[in-house]
Amino acid sequence: MNSALTGPRRDRELAELAGGKVVDVLVVGLGVTGAGVALDAASRGLSVAAVDAHDLAHGTSRWSSKLVHGGLRYLAHGRVRIAYESAVERHVLMTRTAPHLARALPMLLPATGYTAGWQDRAAAAGLHAGDLLRACAGTSRRTLPSTRRLRPAEVSAMVPALRPAGLRGARLSWDGQLCDDARLVVGLARAAAARSARILPGCRVVDLRRDGATVEDARTGETLHLTARAVINATGVWAGDLTPHVRLRPSRGTHIVLSAASLGGLWAGLTIPVPGEFSRYVLALPQTDGLVYVGLTDEPVDGPIPDVPEPTEADIAFLLDVLNSALDRPLRRTDVLGAYAGLRPLLADADDRTADLSRRHAVIEDPDGVISVVGGKLTTYRRMAEDAVDTAVRRRALTAGACRTRRLPLPGAGSGADLARVPAPRRLVARYGVEAVDVLAEAPAHLHRPIGPDIPVTGAELLWAVRHELALTVDDLLDRRTRLGLVPAYRDAALPVAREVLAVAGR
Repeated sequence: MNSALTGPRRDRELAELAGGKVVDVLVVGLGVTGAGVALDAASRGLSVAAVDAHDLAHGTSRWSSKLVHGGLRYLAHGRVRIAYESAVERHVLMTRTAPHLARALPMLLPATGYTAGWQDRAAAAGLHAGDLLRACAGTSRRTLPSTRRLRPAEVSAMVPALRPAGLRGARLSWDGQLCDDARLVVGLARAAAARSARILPGCRVVDLRRDGATVEDARTGETLHLTARAVINATGVWAGDLTPHVRLRPSRGTHIVLSAASLGGLWAGLTIPVPGEFSRYVLALPQTDGLVYVGLTDEPVDGPIPDVPEPTEADIAFLLDVLNSALDRPLRRTDVLGAYAGLRPLLADADDRTADLSRRHAVIEDPDGVISVVGGKLTTYRRMAEDAVDTAVRRRALTAGACRTRRLPLPGAGSGADLARVPAPRRLVARYGVEAVDVLAEAPAHLHRPIGPDIPVTGAELLWAVRHELALTVDDLLDRRTRLGLVPAYRDAALPVAREVLAVAGR
């Protein structure tokens, strides 16, 4: 199986489709849901093409909190079904699909002078219910340990940046965290390509219908006609732009990027209640590269949906204010290294606030015959894809096998023992799994070094992205295959290496 995604392969396969090749399923959108749909369909033996106006993970799928949630927030609102579904999908992702991309993250919920006793008790009940969900989903304590209470001294030792005055202890729980949401999307796309799916970014749909689409190739400017037996719209918040029969209420979630050093070397996640809100928190989430992502806001978005949403100064100030409510030394705007915003594709519900809308998903067949999969969230992408392909198979009478993705590993996946034996730096193993050795083997020695003193990314990773992950531009390399674009200073420092790698690869 050839999982390598390259520019020549993309152009060749697009030309085949434009020449009249008919596929079983055309997927529009190459975020996590669309890439998941492509893999699900291809693994059932269906012929697949998947297009996107931009790049892999160009939209919402690179702007998440990078968490693989167990569904605690949904329990608080009585949505047991979606909470259980989240716990099950977290288990599948962390133990079978992509154990190399996910890790267990300790999360502290401190009890401070800003939290009432009833809030502490409610949180404890919710976390223990989360433990029950974890067990019901089949996730062992070795993968995600159980919740326990910490004394104030233990909390201060774990997170010295917390304000000691009024600290009454904390609840320590565990959740899943991806090393990078965009890397999950790339893995799904490569796994689909290994099963002969045609992965075609840079193809903007200008007309969508039940038997195919008219697309504009961003590389050549040509208008091409693609034909399929079933069409699945998996474009997230942009789904309504392609069919008028989908109603969404997008909301903007903003994160700020901080140095872990500014938070005393934070290595455990912090869950900080938003004053005056029930079951709404700001999370400070340490990453493996010395950064911390703090989020997130929940603001309704009206009007046209931008290709790349922008965080507002009001969002950034809100996140700093809530975070500072728990810190001994308040952070300032100048401590913020970067910020990013993503749009949630929430299903429209009467007059509910976007913060209260469910993250459930829906599969909708519109009167024109286009099948849309909307709503949902990163953790449940696999279930969304399964439901969408089930609908396409049933409605278009396609000949296909049963869904296989529950047990299908992505490129680089391996058991804990396998990953521990990989003779490569642990950081690379956490991003490439058993393929980490190949990432280094394909690159000259001078590209093995980190790009800069504060930038752990290596030139070898950029070269691998060009040769195997369909990175065609500097933006692809710095903003999606790696996360350097989240910190403008890091992006600027990496530009020369990115240009060198593209030149070496002949792009």
